[in-house]
Amino acid sequence: MDNKIAIFKGKKIRRVIYQNEWWFSVVDVVEVLTDSSKPRDYWYAMKIRVKSEDGVELSTICRQLKLESSDGKKYETDCANTGRIRKK
Repeated sequence: MDNKIAIFKGKKIRRVIYQNEWWFSVVDVVEVLTDSSKPRDYWYAMKIRVKSEDGVELSTICRQLKLESSDGKKYETDCANTGRIRKK
């Protein structure tokens, strides 16, 4: 797996190539799009809200991939590619 950083609106989004596709850190995308100071909490609450309202498990469109964190270690992180969201 090849780890890289993408820049969107001046903020870093961690990404990795997995099975010949770019996969992006969901938490990083949430932070950029919402300007949340706690993007992990925001993502967690969003998963619960969507499941209770729509019955959809957002984690099923994600894959846990190891990405480097600010401490330099790699942790499994919710990642999605641009083609993972499917409508019913």
